[in-house]
Amino acid sequence: MTGQSAAGGGETQRDGDDHGDGQKGGDGDPQRCGGADARPGTTAPGRPRAPRQPGRPDVFTFGETMVALRGSGPLKLGGTMQVSIAGAESNVAIGLARLGHEVHWAGAVGEDEAGELVLRTLRAEGVEVSGASADPGAPTGLLLFEPRLPDVTRVHYYRAGSAGSRLTADGIERAFRAAPPRVLHLTGITPALSSTARSAALHSLRLAREYGSSVCLDVNFRARLWTAEEAAAVLGEWLPSVDLLIASDDELLLCLPPRDAGGGSAAGIASQAGRLRELGVGEIVVTLGAEGAMAFTHDGSLHRSAKAVRAVDSVGAGDAFAAGYLSALLDGDGPAACLERAVTTGAFAVASPGDWEGAPTRAELGMLGAPPGTVVR
Repeated sequence: MTGQSAAGGGETQRDGDDHGDGQKGGDGDPQRCGGADARPGTTAPGRPRAPRQPGRPDVFTFGETMVALRGSGPLKLGGTMQVSIAGAESNVAIGLARLGHEVHWAGAVGEDEAGELVLRTLRAEGVEVSGASADPGAPTGLLLFEPRLPDVTRVHYYRAGSAGSRLTADGIERAFRAAPPRVLHLTGITPALSSTARSAALHSLRLAREYGSSVCLDVNFRARLWTAEEAAAVLGEWLPSVDLLIASDDELLLCLPPRDAGGGSAAGIASQAGRLRELGVGEIVVTLGAEGAMAFTHDGSLHRSAKAVRAVDSVGAGDAFAAGYLSALLDGDGPAACLERAVTTGAFAVASPGDWEGAPTRAELGMLGAPPGTVVR
């Protein structure tokens, strides 16, 4: 089967959970709190670009990463399972590290073998985990992938009371202050895990403002974790601190008051993005699934089509897209180049099994243009 991957904009699982399963106008106010225009190193209004500085990693992120078991068929029939890890923020961290960026991940795992697997895997992928914590009083979360049809996979979560849900603001502050980043990357998953995780995410926004870090928010709505109303209330408070917002077309509605919702057409999306920029968001990127993605900046809007690939697994496509966009942004590229890299990294994810395993290195980005049957020697 041939699929399209730009992000997972059209694949957001409203009845699903987190971990970036890829199921996925007007000028902003330059005086907004935490806005890109108020930060050093910004080269154009609304572009969330922070300068390279010695001792500052490119990206800091945190959230829950779980051990992932992928079955070969229906779970009730038994069979073999492949062991890996999965987490929206860590997926992005790995994607960025493979593209040559310095990334720090400061999530929490249990003081158990599953937690060791999470940390060992991230270290092996070049992600700095010295700010992560191991909780002796709570286990590392678990999720099971159950393939039922070629294009349908069920995911079962075992995460109640997990270490990742017990993230604290104190832990995030220690890790952040130890190495303030150029960019803070958040998702809408972490604040939905628990009240303490929500406080940690909110505190990280304050730290980003204090240290002049740009803020990237990937909405990543998960209906099993919280309601649309709860998500809208929290994300609405965050918007004035967000420099780069990544959302699927339907997730944009969670970021706007009902009266500003508009429709899902191209004109409706443009209107929503314009309103978000008026509310203080510097740049909005909207994923459209098989239709590609759009970026809305101070210069206007542009669209990039998805890459045609043989679809293997859409899980992780949204996180790969986010990693690609952030990577090009960190390189100082404009929106067109950012979208191009994002749809490319998203395509790699769709063409490979697993949440993050197919993420490309920088040297591999050009491989999608090779003709069928190409052998790289």
